[in-house]
Amino acid sequence: MLFGEGPLASASSEGDAAVFAERDIARHQTRSFDIFAFNDNELEDDPPTLHELLYLRRGLTQPGGKLPLFDLDGQNVDAAIVRRCLERGWAEPWFNNPLKPDWLVCKLTEQGRRAAAGP
Repeated sequence: MLFGEGPLASASSEGDAAVFAERDIARHQTRSFDIFAFNDNELEDDPPTLHELLYLRRGLTQPGGKLPLFDLDGQNVDAAIVRRCLERGWAEPWFNNPLKPDWLVCKLTEQGRRAAAGP
C-alpha cells in the first residue's frame, strides 16, 4: 500500500493528535473485534438474571445440587424463575414431592453449575 491510500488516506496530524476525516471507516474496522472471545470460555448469548443467578448459586452448596423451594425470606421462589431455569437447561426436575405435588423439586444440571459459578 502506498502512502496516501487506504482508510487513513484522509488523516492529518495536528501536533500530537491524529485527526481522521473518515471516522466511519475507522469505527467499522474496530467493530469487528466485538465478536471474538480471547479466552476458552463459551460465549453466552443470554446469561442468567440476578434473581436466576442467586437461585442457581444456592444449589451449589446443597447435596446433589438441590435447588431451593423458598427464598432467603421464607417465601416461595417465583415460579417464573424456576420455569426459566428449566427452559434454559440450568435446572432439571428431580422428583415429585408426594406431600406437596404442586411443588417442583429441581436440581442443578452441569450447565447450571457453570452458569452459577460463572464470572
